[in-house]
Parts: sequence; C-alpha cells; structure tokens
Amino acid sequence: MKMNKNQLYTVVALCAILLFIVIADNCFDAFTLRVFNLCAIYIILALSLNLLNGFTGLFSLGHAGFMAVGAYVCALLTMPPELKEMNYFLTPIVPILKNITLPFFPSLLIAGLASALVGLLIGAPVLRLKDDYLAIATLGFSEIIRVLITNAQPITNGAQGLKGLPRFSTTYTVWAVAGVVVLFMVLLMRSSYGRAMKAVRDDDLAAEAMGINVFKVKVTSFTVSSFWAGIGGALLGHMITTIDPKMFTFSLTYNIVLIVVLGGVGSITGSVLAAILVTVLMEALRFLDEPMNFLFIHTGGLPGLRMVVFSVLLMIVVIFRQKGIMGGKELSWASVAAFRERHSRKGRPQ
Repeated sequence: MKMNKNQLYTVVALCAILLFIVIADNCFDAFTLRVFNLCAIYIILALSLNLLNGFTGLFSLGHAGFMAVGAYVCALLTMPPELKEMNYFLTPIVPILKNITLPFFPSLLIAGLASALVGLLIGAPVLRLKDDYLAIATLGFSEIIRVLITNAQPITNGAQGLKGLPRFSTTYTVWAVAGVVVLFMVLLMRSSYGRAMKAVRDDDLAAEAMGINVFKVKVTSFTVSSFWAGIGGALLGHMITTIDPKMFTFSLTYNIVLIVVLGGVGSITGSVLAAILVTVLMEALRFLDEPMNFLFIHTGGLPGLRMVVFSVLLMIVVIFRQKGIMGGKELSWASVAAFRERHSRKGRPQ
C-alpha cells in the first residue's frame, strides 16, 4: 500500500524522534539524561490528568495518591529479598511480601492495575460530586492514601521509604511507555468512547439525554487515568531509585496541573509540549533556590523561589492565555501546512 504525504511525514518524524532518543541515551551526561527521561514521565502524568480534566471535564487533584500506590506496588514486587531485609530494619516486612520478586514489566502492569482499582473504589462514590467539591474530595483521598502509606510500616516501611530500588526506568523504557500513552490517547479520542467523554465534558445533561451513561463514562475515565498515574509513579520511583511518602504531596499534583493548564486543557499535543517545557525549566531555574550574586541582586539562598516563578507563570497564563499553548487544538500536518501558508502570504508583496 502506497503511503500518502502525511503518512510519510509521520514515519520520518517518528524515525527522527527515535534517532534523537538513541543519541540522547549515548551522548547526554547523567544529569541531562535524567531530565530528558523525566520529561517522558511527566508526559505520561500530564496526559493521564488531561484525560480527566480536559477530555471528561472532571476537576481532580488526587493524582499524587495514585502515583504513590503505583510506585510502592511496583517497588515491593521488584525488590529482591536481601534488599527488602536491608530496608525493613525497624519493622519486619509482612511475610507474604518478603520473598516475592517479579520482573519489571509485569510488576509495572500490576502497579497500574492496583492504582486503577484504588481509583475505581474512590471514584464510585466521589464522582457523584461536581466541580470544587470533587476536587476537594479527591485531594482529601490523596492525603488519606499518603497517611496510610506513612503508617503501614510493615508493608511500606513507613516514613523511611524504600531505597536502593533497581534502576529499571531506562531511557528506552520511559519513552516507549510515553509513546504508548500518546498513541492510546489519540486512538481513544478518535473512538466513540472518546467522543462520549467529550460530550459529558461539554454538557452532561445533554449527553445523558442522548443515551450516554454519564456516570459510567466518568468512572471509566477516572479509573483509566488512575492506571496511567500509577504507571507514571512506578517509573518515577525506579528512575530515582528511592521513594518515600513525602514525594507524593499536593505539590506533585500541582506540577502536573500546571503542565496541563500551560499546554491546553483538552490537548494531547499541548500536554506533551508543556511537559517538556516545564520539566526543562524546573531544572534550568534551579539556581533561583541557591545563593545569587548578580549585579545588584544578592541573596543568601531562597528555597522555593522556583515554585514562585512557576506560580506567577500559571497566573499569567490563566489571565492572558486561558487556553494555554495549544488550547483545545492538536498539532497535525494539515495545521502545519496552513500555518506555513498564512505566513507565506504575509511575506508576499501586495
């Protein structure tokens, strides 16, 4: 079958992306490669939240809790017995988990399913709420999950966390999963179920009148979003090789919300672009937290100044560009051609 021009462009672009990933894995230094891989994880997390906020119209703030579930489940399933013994020196681990060691990818899938199950159990009662009440309820459940993890010491090792996790989140692994999530989102939004989600977002009463089971759509969206959040949390834990309850506070959810808003609520392309932009800027602006001696500016170190900058950035976007970078649009070869045509017309003499 002969490919058309757009399909050929897509194949060339995918090959270029794959080539860049190979070059990055072999040429980037350790710090740059870590930031590069973190971009892929934030793409997964941003798309999982955008599935709720952007495509189904559910304002949730509980993503950090689902990430914690995925991270701990995957860690407990992949850690060898001797490593578990080293971590659980205060309180012994429960016997059923002591000798369990599974390969990474089955553990990653189980971690996602565990997060999805928690999302289903939480979503069933909570999704009858709307707007701010839903956001507050999901935020509360996220904190409950974190507190439970902190106090379930025989299972999670409590506040000490888990250290020395195998570094399974390689460059190829995280970017392959990110690619799968992007493809999943594209296919989902083109399906009848994706259109049902958008109908619920636009007007749930009209959607229900058209025969759509609104509650079922919301619960399914919440469960699938939780699944991908758990996958992202597991990948994050196995990239930094340590997890503890303090990692999964509201500030982590805030970072993901920031990416979704900056990229455009309801845009897959926007989430991808904003995830890369925010992740790179978060590391590039790290100097703001450290002592500065620049012309007339002298500081002794202002921890948290980075987040002040990002908060100001979010306020600017909300005030002046509420639709974000992409709005609700997607990047396509047709839109690129239309953009080039508009600019070529502007450059022509009248």
